[in-house]
Amino acid sequence: MQWQAEGIVIGTRKQGENNILLEVLTPDRGRCLGLVRGGRSRRQQPALQLGNHLNLTWRARLDEHLGFFTVEPLQLRAAHLMQTARSIHGLQSLCAQTRLLPERDPHPSLFHALDIILDHLDDPQIGAALVLRFELELLNELGFGLDLSQCAATGETDELIWVSPKSGRAVSKAAGLPYADKLLKLPDFMKAPQSRLATSNQISSKDMEAGFTLTGYFLFKYIYEPRNISWPDARDNYMTALKKDLAELSK
Repeated sequence: MQWQAEGIVIGTRKQGENNILLEVLTPDRGRCLGLVRGGRSRRQQPALQLGNHLNLTWRARLDEHLGFFTVEPLQLRAAHLMQTARSIHGLQSLCAQTRLLPERDPHPSLFHALDIILDHLDDPQIGAALVLRFELELLNELGFGLDLSQCAATGETDELIWVSPKSGRAVSKAAGLPYADKLLKLPDFMKAPQSRLATSNQISSKDMEAGFTLTGYFLFKYIYEPRNISWPDARDNYMTALKKDLAELSK
């Protein structure tokens, strides 16, 4: 049994003295694991870092076996992403969230989104906006997508400024005003088409924080709490570093 694919490194674990258990996200085969013989060697270790984009060949006697990877680097991002605390924590958070996906379940939209995000993670505003879009897409791919297109109470599409914590649906200003203290804020930029985010550089720190509060609430409610999974410290550390960097930009 053998297949070839591109993949992004989302996790590694030591396996014995010289080998590495490699975890990758691929476009058509989803999250996959395999053993890399000699993965802890000086020659191979630089390629097997989080965020790197690899060409992979997987081999095993049977499909259900763990199998072995041979790898060739396509894009080595890790060194660049290690230059700031924000990028490090952002990378670790994204990888932790990606590992929530079922093994060998294809999610091509998440693969391509992750590939784009890692190229922009060094930009505090664009990178953070794309991370938020990734978290929304992750919720959607896992079956818990939010409906931000129209008001849950009236069906209106204008002045959508809140999200119901119960239903995950948008709420308009008029309908939600009596319950404002119980609703989650919906920042304007999260309603914008994905293509507009790449040119957005005027997202306030307050709106960014509201966005992460929104996605974080539903990630915890629907995924981490039901599965009894520990909340990733890397996401909180990313938020702390992001606030600091956005504050520096606003001076």
